[in-house]
Amino acid sequence: MATAAVRGWHYPRIVAHRGGGTLAPENTMAGMRAAQARGLRGVEFDVMLAADEVPVLMHDPAFGRTLAGRGAVALTPSSTLMRMDAGSWLDSVFAGEPVPLFADAAHWLLAQGIWMNVEIKPAPGFEAVTGRITAEQAARAWQGRDAAVDVAAPLLSSFSEEALRTAMAAAPALARAMLWSQVPGDWLATAQRLDCTAIHTNHRNLSARLCAEIKAEGFGLMAYTVNAPERARVLFDWGVDAICTDRIDLFPADFA
Repeated sequence: MATAAVRGWHYPRIVAHRGGGTLAPENTMAGMRAAQARGLRGVEFDVMLAADEVPVLMHDPAFGRTLAGRGAVALTPSSTLMRMDAGSWLDSVFAGEPVPLFADAAHWLLAQGIWMNVEIKPAPGFEAVTGRITAEQAARAWQGRDAAVDVAAPLLSSFSEEALRTAMAAAPALARAMLWSQVPGDWLATAQRLDCTAIHTNHRNLSARLCAEIKAEGFGLMAYTVNAPERARVLFDWGVDAICTDRIDLFPADFA
């Protein structure tokens, strides 16, 4: 089996949550542009499959929060999703902001030299196929990039072990991170089984001791969703490598 990458953190220290955090609608190109405008070099976003198995940027499997009306992403063609308004829920200034295709977002980010943490976010029952197709498209985008642009390869992460396992089979050369709200006792066995390079977890459930255990095994460690600079400094003191934040207005790329 091909190894994804050397364990550890080889990516930006400050990562924009769902693209632009609170400054723009989540999982949209407006969000990516907001992160770029702030000078950030890394973004995290969610990828889900539409009904035609085309990956799109989306967090919720059902309409009602970021997309108005009733329906489900997994039952709606990508062509329809792309015509829906994914911005008005946050502010009228973003009215008409479309749902992006993953392929389009990946191409733009790589061209801008912005690293991406691709969270595989399968709708229930679509774990394996979402992991496979997302990984395939991420690998294709990376292979087709402009080699002159200085940017690290995408990192694939997921709360779904099944999705990450199929991603590993589809694109073994791309690095992977297991996502947990609370790191379980058997975390090391799972991370080894999936040949992960990093662990991502909720900062509220971290301790100095757990950080030390994860770092002692050589894994990278990113904490989410950290919105207070004071908390970020504590986490960095514990050995956390990176934070994912909604408050990109409070965290410049050179935050120390």
